[in-house]
Amino acid sequence: MASARKHSSASAVEAHHGHGEHHDLESMRVMGFWLFLITDCIMFGSLFATYAVLSGSFAGGPTAAELFEMPGVIAETFILLTSSFTSGLAVLSMHRGNVKGLIGWLAVTVLLGASFITLEITEFVHLVHEGASISTSAHWSAFFTLVGAHGLHVTIGLVWMIAIMLQLRKHGINSVTRRKVTITSLYWHFLDVVWIFVFTIVYLLEVM
Repeated sequence: MASARKHSSASAVEAHHGHGEHHDLESMRVMGFWLFLITDCIMFGSLFATYAVLSGSFAGGPTAAELFEMPGVIAETFILLTSSFTSGLAVLSMHRGNVKGLIGWLAVTVLLGASFITLEITEFVHLVHEGASISTSAHWSAFFTLVGAHGLHVTIGLVWMIAIMLQLRKHGINSVTRRKVTITSLYWHFLDVVWIFVFTIVYLLEVM
């Protein structure tokens, strides 16, 4: 009897210790995400500063005001902002324990994000066809680097969300998938904020 009690107590201690280690690991991963986001802020800040310095350097080539097609850019903006809303709905479904709703809203977010990337690639092809490539002038080098970096981040976010959807189908909502959905949603909102700056500084100010 005493041996059984000792074994039970040891198992409880081990379970508690294991739970504590798991919680600490999850906390470290969340902290790692925030550090990543801070470095991303610094990177985008540097890209915006570079663009601001080089924005008027067209080297006799085509200007942004001549080539930008604002209806397409406005459509990109509307699609990305809508995807931020659907990402928020996915998080709400997660808090309600609705796995199907969570996966469904993530899928809608992925479709909207893919539409955004498609429009952005179409815009890049149009610009290159009109003679504005990354090597045309300092302005276009800064433009393609800044907007392309944002597009790359969106693409990474899409792959990330698809991977989480597969994990949710297999494991459902648990502490790990909950953390992943939360930080992915924060990452997606961050990209929306960056795009608002891109839309305002890169597009609106140029055409005005």
